[in-house]
Amino acid sequence: MASLLKEQKTKAAKADAKGKGKRKADDMEVDQQEHAPTAKKPRNKQRVLMLSSRGINHRMRHLMNDLEALLPHVKKDAKLDSKNHLNLLPELADLNNCNNTLYFEARRHEDLYMWAAKTPNGPSIKLHVQNIHTMDELKMTGNCLKGSRGILSFAKEFDETEWGRLTKELFTHIFGVPPQARKAKPFIDHVLTFSILDNKIWFRNFQIVEKDPLQPNGPPQTSLVEIGPRFVLTPIRIFEGAFNGATVYSNPEFVTPTAVRSALRREKGDKYGQRKHAQAERSLRKDRRKLGEDELAVSKVFA
Repeated sequence: MASLLKEQKTKAAKADAKGKGKRKADDMEVDQQEHAPTAKKPRNKQRVLMLSSRGINHRMRHLMNDLEALLPHVKKDAKLDSKNHLNLLPELADLNNCNNTLYFEARRHEDLYMWAAKTPNGPSIKLHVQNIHTMDELKMTGNCLKGSRGILSFAKEFDETEWGRLTKELFTHIFGVPPQARKAKPFIDHVLTFSILDNKIWFRNFQIVEKDPLQPNGPPQTSLVEIGPRFVLTPIRIFEGAFNGATVYSNPEFVTPTAVRSALRREKGDKYGQRKHAQAERSLRKDRRKLGEDELAVSKVFA
């Protein structure tokens, strides 16, 4: 009997202690809510997933490495095996906690296409990449700190068309490095420029130089020195969703590289056909100029 009373007393003491702890925790939560700030500043949480398909060459690989060095908020993933299953890319971006995707798709004859998408709901843009020059190829004098943030500069032509405004907004999310990025440095020492010429987007990267290298002790003179890489993007199609959906914009002036190569082969084939046709006409003229055999011919006299 004494042991039962002792057990009941210990259980009651434990229950009182738990209740006191809960009341203290509740009081602390109320105090924290009272002293908590009413409004929070919006944070720029842009993260970009960068990956490619299989079959890319060394120049495409170096271009991806240069972009990764310029954008510290980029996460790289393994190559995608299949080119026909682009619907897997939003799921990969969700697994990597990214809300933007840069996908480089390689085709035959060293053709490179770039997909820029806002995942998981879109929109997405398919572009043809041309005139690629990496940092190692250019060997320019400019330089910038790895992981530093860059200023985005868009030409005024982007605001004149609907597809230009949409492309500008999407590129701002992808190429704009947020200040809270984990690998970003608190410096701004280069400018990423996007300009439109001949309905193509020209990408350049410039270093901001505040002093004249010839006069280091002189007055500050801000100038720009190109670093690299540089490439040209031709917009092909804009989709409503991420890598799928209805077509919002289609470039009527875009000609596929396969069509260009087939036209060149057809031109070469036309030249060959014209040469053979000229040979046949020449042989026909020779046959027409031949005279018939005379009665006094050697073959008939000495037959």
